[in-house]
Amino acid sequence: MNKLSDELLIESYYKAQKLKLSKEFIRLIETEIHRRSLTHIIKVSS
Repeated sequence: MNKLSDELLIESYYKAQKLKLSKEFIRLIETEIHRRSLTHIIKVSS
């Protein structure tokens, strides 16, 4: 996940939710979003 840009990471998060991918995968993305301190983006946008 380190190679994904912040923007692509956020896009991947929304796409994974839309496609109802596994909760484990979505949690993995959320963990990376938190690690990068981007949680404010998904809270504002959702």
